[in-house]
Amino acid sequence: MPKFRELPTTAACYCRVSTENQIENYSIDEQRERLEAFCKAKGWSRPAMFIDPGFSGGTLERPALRSLLEDVKHGKFGTVVVYKLDRLSRSQKDTLYLIEDVFNRYGVSFVSVCENFDTGTPFGKAMIGILSVFAQLEKDQITERFTMGRIGRAKSGLFHGGGNAPTGYDYVDGHLVVNEFRAMQVREVFERFKRGESVHSIQRAMHEKYGGWTNHTLVYNVLRNSIYIGMVKFNGVEYEGEHTPIIDGTLFYETQMLLDSRNVTNAQKTPFRAGFLLSGLVCCGNCGARYHGNHGYYKCYSRAKSDRRYIIDPDCKNPNLKISELDKFVVGEISKAVLNPSAIFKNVPENPKDDRRAVTEKRLAEIAASTERLIDLYQAAEIPLDGITCRLRELETERAFLEKQLSGLPEVRVDRRSEWLENIARHKEFLEVSEVALARMYVSSVIRSIIIKKSGEVKIEWRI
Repeated sequence: MPKFRELPTTAACYCRVSTENQIENYSIDEQRERLEAFCKAKGWSRPAMFIDPGFSGGTLERPALRSLLEDVKHGKFGTVVVYKLDRLSRSQKDTLYLIEDVFNRYGVSFVSVCENFDTGTPFGKAMIGILSVFAQLEKDQITERFTMGRIGRAKSGLFHGGGNAPTGYDYVDGHLVVNEFRAMQVREVFERFKRGESVHSIQRAMHEKYGGWTNHTLVYNVLRNSIYIGMVKFNGVEYEGEHTPIIDGTLFYETQMLLDSRNVTNAQKTPFRAGFLLSGLVCCGNCGARYHGNHGYYKCYSRAKSDRRYIIDPDCKNPNLKISELDKFVVGEISKAVLNPSAIFKNVPENPKDDRRAVTEKRLAEIAASTERLIDLYQAAEIPLDGITCRLRELETERAFLEKQLSGLPEVRVDRRSEWLENIARHKEFLEVSEVALARMYVSSVIRSIIIKKSGEVKIEWRI
């Protein structure tokens, strides 16, 4: 049993609150006032104060607490005083560690004002164990309520990431709102990957074009995030989100299959090597699942049942098609389109509007409005200058970048048909090469998807 020193004329007082907004009963000023009054009554003049404002009691990584423990180890105090036991820690394990392995080891008494005990007495030692149990129970209950609240929020379709909104969204009043300028970039990332570009090449191209895409991990995380098809995830479980999706579900699940087939990790730079000419393009007109190449046939994933993640209807009976025959048919349709493009253009406007200019102009207007709001808040003395400087700098950088981009965009319309014709006219250059990956990249640039109907009929959706 440790031998306690005679109480010195100066004690160490420790204060803590979980947040700076906690002002009732446990505020820093309230704790300080009561601790000083207690020490004065005990005859301990001028107690040393160690204060941790805004730190959780569930961890020992608190600056003032660490400083206090160092002073205890160097014999500077004979007593440590707190207003209430849970101010020291809400963890039973940590509380017992501090008292038994630190304070007792160095002969320092521990006193709790509210619980009216100290570890220099047998009763105080017994009470430590009891009160620590209740402190731990309260912490566990808080954690449980918090977790249940987050699960409930996810089930309601609400994003739980706070202000850290995923790329493509803004976090406004607790909800995800599509940021059209960022969403346009997210769609481009998915389209580039589908065309066969590697994660690293996409990152370089996006950063050069838009800025902000600083590493390939960001691209990889975007490609893997189901938030873009309207889902929210908590604790490994996905729920239907209430926000607006940015990416079509078909494109997203196709991307997941491509990522899996390429075995892409955060550190890999290996370019995609497609197994078959139409890999990732063929889908089931019955259940909506993707087709994949296997043993000489393109097969519906739902029928093949080779990977549960991609099964949509386990009872799907859509037909399998021979790889050689479907490849030949599609190549033939491309050749027909080269010779008779008017048949493809029947339902396509002559010059579809280029939405990039409209999206960019909208974002510039948003930046101007945000800048004005920040300045108004500063002038109304509701926010200090240093609180808006960083944000204003970010907005100005984005504004300058967007204006530069805007100057290079078409004024009103762009001839999408001419662009598509230029692509499809290169069919011999790509379809006659020996490397399947290059040929598939070409096919993907002119065809959006190939739908296999229940009757076996093949419908091609052109990328116009």
